[in-house]
Amino acid sequence: MTLSRGLMPLTGVPRVLLPAADLGELGAPVDTRDTGPRPGSPLWAYLTVVSAAGVTALAVAEFGLGAGPGTLAEAARTPLFWMLTVLVVLGELRPVTFSSSTLVGGTPTSTMFTFAVLMYQGLPTAALMQAVAVVVSGLVHRRAWHRVLFNLAQVTLACTAAAGALAAFGAHPQPHSPWTPDGLDIPAIALAAAAYFVVRAVLVCQAVALHERRPLLRVMKASLGPQALVYGTLLGLAPLVVVVMAHSPALVPLFVAPLAAVHWTATLSLRRDHQATHDGLTGLPNRKILIVRTEEALAEARAHERVGLLLLDLDRFKEVNDTLGHPVGDRLLQIVAHRLTHSVRPGDVVARLGGDEFAVLLPSIRDAQAAREVASRLRVALTEPVRLEGMTFDLDASVGIALYPDHAPDFELLMQRSDVAMYLAKEGRTGIEFYLPGKDRNSPERLSLLGDLRRAIDADELELHYQPKVSLEDGTVEGVEALLRWWHPVRGPISPAEFIPLAEQSYLMRELTQHVIGKALGQAARWWHAGLDVPVSVNVSARDLLDSGLPEQLEAGLEKLDLPPEAIRLEVTERILMTDQAYSAEAIRTLAGLGVQLALDDFGTGYSSLVRLQRLPVSEVKIDASFVRRLGEPGDDERIVRSIIDLVRSLGLRSVAEGIESPEIAESLREMGCHAGQGWWLAKPMSATEATTWLRARLGAALGGHPGDARLASH
Repeated sequence: MTLSRGLMPLTGVPRVLLPAADLGELGAPVDTRDTGPRPGSPLWAYLTVVSAAGVTALAVAEFGLGAGPGTLAEAARTPLFWMLTVLVVLGELRPVTFSSSTLVGGTPTSTMFTFAVLMYQGLPTAALMQAVAVVVSGLVHRRAWHRVLFNLAQVTLACTAAAGALAAFGAHPQPHSPWTPDGLDIPAIALAAAAYFVVRAVLVCQAVALHERRPLLRVMKASLGPQALVYGTLLGLAPLVVVVMAHSPALVPLFVAPLAAVHWTATLSLRRDHQATHDGLTGLPNRKILIVRTEEALAEARAHERVGLLLLDLDRFKEVNDTLGHPVGDRLLQIVAHRLTHSVRPGDVVARLGGDEFAVLLPSIRDAQAAREVASRLRVALTEPVRLEGMTFDLDASVGIALYPDHAPDFELLMQRSDVAMYLAKEGRTGIEFYLPGKDRNSPERLSLLGDLRRAIDADELELHYQPKVSLEDGTVEGVEALLRWWHPVRGPISPAEFIPLAEQSYLMRELTQHVIGKALGQAARWWHAGLDVPVSVNVSARDLLDSGLPEQLEAGLEKLDLPPEAIRLEVTERILMTDQAYSAEAIRTLAGLGVQLALDDFGTGYSSLVRLQRLPVSEVKIDASFVRRLGEPGDDERIVRSIIDLVRSLGLRSVAEGIESPEIAESLREMGCHAGQGWWLAKPMSATEATTWLRARLGAALGGHPGDARLASH
């Protein structure tokens, strides 16, 4: 009996591995890196005890039961001995497998011949033949020594139990006095067969339970039924083999024919089962198996443990497919599958859901930190460079994690919420994210907030506050940035960081952008017509910037309000540089033709290149506040900020530093050559009324060249 985990080959079409009658298939049988269980672990202790007991039983059988070398040598002089040895070895190498379940392995056809030899010539001969077969199988499959030793032990103990059952009925076969059963010996045969099967089943199931950290009863329930059927057939045929041995030994090889037919039928059935439950390219379990294993894990989950579902999506995989073709992409996916399966714990399930998306089930996980450690290990394994077609690829993945019962009560919700977490990791470029209800656009809370936002837009309940941009050289006002504010009638003030991403993921973003631009244009018109010629900057998303309706709204609004194009500016995050769509977008060319200037916001947080920056019609670059606030502290932030300012100046653009909150930082930026700044120390965001008063008092007023005097702006 064996319990197995399949092996996914890295080349060619994935093959179905048929497990052998041992523990060898608990891991990849050709994985030569397997050095055995950790010394001192429960599995190590168990294997050690069983192996010691089995080796002792083998020694007693060969030398302590009256057999001895002489008796075995006598048996070895007969052609029947060598014929049976060959049949036992071949049967050990070619087991019968009826299920592709990871918990139901193969049943060796050698069982029939071993049990027949046990009844006909006794325990010493049967144990010796089976030991030779186990060693040969281990060498052929390159199994680790501890697996071979355990397999030898468990089959020897099973043979010993069966021999004990026969002895209880007075049967003591020896090579020189073989035993041929008749109809009256059926109870003895049945008891011996049951003892043989139960010992092997219990020993292997316990090893699997420790190896994969599963309850013993769960393992036995999953495996004993299918195994018992095959074992019952093979053990039931063994008495017929004994009868043939006694009357016409030359006919014994004829039993190979029905065994070959059964093996071929089982293999064909297994392949069909495997194709229905596994991915054809990588050999990994598919969604069907993932659902079954997840539901089993949820049913068995203990109160102090979690069940984790990780969703992985490869970053930039589409570029490989588009550039080098699908064959290279397929090979890359096979390598990814191999790395994932060799980076998880025994008992964890790696599945391919389609494309470049994989799932990893953690049936038993201690807590969220343990799940994050597994996710980190998977990402580390994937980031190791891959060399294909003479080129080296750097892989990476975004991982989303959802836990039971923390985040979801069933498989469907676990899958949905790990998917939400995965997209959070991909959008934020953080690599790993847990599910957060507040960022799930499908949650009832988010859907309710989305409806409230729609009503707030229709009722004109959203307000714009304005934060000035001040020259760091002379303190003059260079413009104001429009910042959206929402006061919810029940929840009170809601941060833009909460409702703007919600709008970006829904149908509302375009409507929200149009609403904000309309209000900004109206305020700009009031200021410009009153003599306060201050450009108003509005933040737009990358999707807005690629929308052909945006230039039309701006052109119509500027004309209707009699405003020059320089009265409005658009700010977009650096992420726009990551898509080539931006450089061919008709909307951007139209905006440039209108004279509306673009500013690049949060610069320094992405992965922009100088070439990409030059290709966009940008007039202003805003340095992200996360770098600015850390100026003067140990680290590379000062060098980064200085490099950005120098780069922006070399391109003939303006640089604006965000997050200035002290006179020391303002002075440092001025010395670096930064053009302008924003921040609470310079001027806080103000309502339209407050901003009008502030602008009237400050517009055009020079501050003696020292930006520190701009403190007055916030009072």
